[in-house]
Amino acid sequence: MPSNDNYFEGDIKLKSDKKIKEPDMYRVLLHNDHYSTMDFVVEVLMTIFHMPAAEATRIMLDVHKKGIGTCGVYIYDVAVTKVEQVHHMAKERKFPLRSSYEKA
Repeated sequence: MPSNDNYFEGDIKLKSDKKIKEPDMYRVLLHNDHYSTMDFVVEVLMTIFHMPAAEATRIMLDVHKKGIGTCGVYIYDVAVTKVEQVHHMAKERKFPLRSSYEKA
């Protein structure tokens, strides 16, 4: 057998020495503003981020008191989609609520 951890049976490679890299993760954030209601922010957290009411309320209070709150950590495509969903929901309801993502 070859010593580089690759095994061949005929022309088929059975084991690879390549490591699979985990995807980068991104933190989705909500930003405080002076117009979006607390109830609306809780609704966003429950609807888009599927949080129970108690957790959504806690994060809404972080947004309100600290100016920013973390909604979750996701792979890139999911994080971008969540941010777009927040902006779409806010625009539909005529609130200026902003969301962003950053590398976790």
